[in-house]
Amino acid sequence: MANRELTPMETALEAMLAQISPVQTSERVATIDAAGRVLSEDVRSGLDVPPMDNTQMDGYAVRARDVTEGSAMPVSQRVPAGAVPGPLEPGTAARIFTGAGIPPGADAVIMQEMAEADGDTVRFQTVPASGEWVRRRGEDIAAGSVILPAGTRLSPQAVGLAASVGLADLPVRPPLPVACFFTGDELAMPGEPLRPGAIYNSNRFVLVSLLRALGCRVMDLGIVPDSLDATRDALRRAAAENALIITSGGVSVGEEDHVKPAVEAEGALDLWQLNIKPGKPLAFGRVNRQVGHAHFVGLPGNPVSSFVTFLLLVRPLILRLQGAPTVAAPRLTATAGFDQTKADRRREFLRARFGGDGRLELFPNQGSGVLTSTVWGDGLIDNPPGHRIRSGDTVSFLPFASLLA
Repeated sequence: MANRELTPMETALEAMLAQISPVQTSERVATIDAAGRVLSEDVRSGLDVPPMDNTQMDGYAVRARDVTEGSAMPVSQRVPAGAVPGPLEPGTAARIFTGAGIPPGADAVIMQEMAEADGDTVRFQTVPASGEWVRRRGEDIAAGSVILPAGTRLSPQAVGLAASVGLADLPVRPPLPVACFFTGDELAMPGEPLRPGAIYNSNRFVLVSLLRALGCRVMDLGIVPDSLDATRDALRRAAAENALIITSGGVSVGEEDHVKPAVEAEGALDLWQLNIKPGKPLAFGRVNRQVGHAHFVGLPGNPVSSFVTFLLLVRPLILRLQGAPTVAAPRLTATAGFDQTKADRRREFLRARFGGDGRLELFPNQGSGVLTSTVWGDGLIDNPPGHRIRSGDTVSFLPFASLLA
């Protein structure tokens, strides 16, 4: 097949995303349970953070204009965190501890390392500037400001931010309902005896785990027999309750590949030969139901191909359905620590990891069935078609940490 007949990955992804609209329903969940969910509305703070001027350090709150180098002052009060300070008397200092409110009248803090305490008196070794070591009210968050915009996929730190302004629950999209099933009479499940000609169904475990990590509610229909009727029945059951259906294998044109005609009978299908390696075959379409339809993605059957195409094409699709405005995974530049002198006509996604010298090492076997490479690797090198890599070259790298987040 000539290279011009292969579809660029971005072209396929744009076509897929153009047909996707975010799920519009919303629910409120307890903030403690919201990590991994996608916000359906902007979240605003009802208060200033910090709620009052406070100290960044243990030390002494003073009026900066009262202090000269080497001067001694009486300590007029002690202010631990959580206490309400009284006004600072002119010419005195307040012993203060990190996070405590600044006494009215004080405008600076001298850290305790620059002070010498002697009973109820303290001598200073420095002259502070007004505002030194003081955190101003609202300098982190102003009351009424948006702290988390709609579409944010809530990380643990985002949940903590919401809690820090007193929010007990948050408006989020419900878990995206996704169905998956796997075709092939050769497939067996772990725990079963491996009959001659059979293989264990690793794709089921990878894809279900990926979907759950993205916060999806998964309907796992398991292994579907290699027949057109069974495949059509699985598609109808999946479409009835889910926004998205994902399969692995069976989208070729062989006599035992029933997914393609089944989807065409139940809806519509686009089938692409992508200009990427691994993961050339990909199907996208829809399965109709009484009202509306479910989106359909058919992934390749080879384990690495299935894994890579999910990360590059299905993950953005799911994020868009969940309402996330940004669906591209962050990437970084890295230095190759290897030579790859054979260039492929397709765009390659090479499994690699960082070595002890900070440069990327290449897994020696880049075959589409070598699942070991995905466990060994730190991510994927995005290598353009026809490009040879030399040791020391700068390459574009997609960390698994970004693609799996």
